Amino acid sequence: MEELKTYIDYVAGVIEIIGVLTIFVGAVIALIKYIFSLQNTVSRSYKILKQELGKSILLGLEILVAGDIIATVVTEPTIDRLLALGLIVLIRTFLSISIQVEVEGKFPWQKNDNE
Repeated sequence: MEELKTYIDYVAGVIEIIGVLTIFVGAVIALIKYIFSLQNTVSRSYKILKQELGKSILLGLEILVAGDIIATVVTEPTIDRLLALGLIVLIRTFLSISIQVEVEGKFPWQKNDNE
């Protein structure tokens, strides 16, 4: 059983690394697109850069939350660990909603204008 916990802990670590890499690679790609588009005649706006960066951060945060949940489920479910997970999920959820409002200009639960 202890060996299984070790493997699941490794999986959680890999998922967290994937989350961080998602944010990093998304930010680099968005910046490269923005910089190269400044050299062309077709200009891209700062708003598009902000949206692309926001989307990569949102995706990375979702992956990081998944890694945190897996890591917490594997360990002993003490009240301290559960409170830490709850706080992490709460903070990341707040960040996700804030970024989504910034990127899309509306809350996630609001309908689109064309619906």
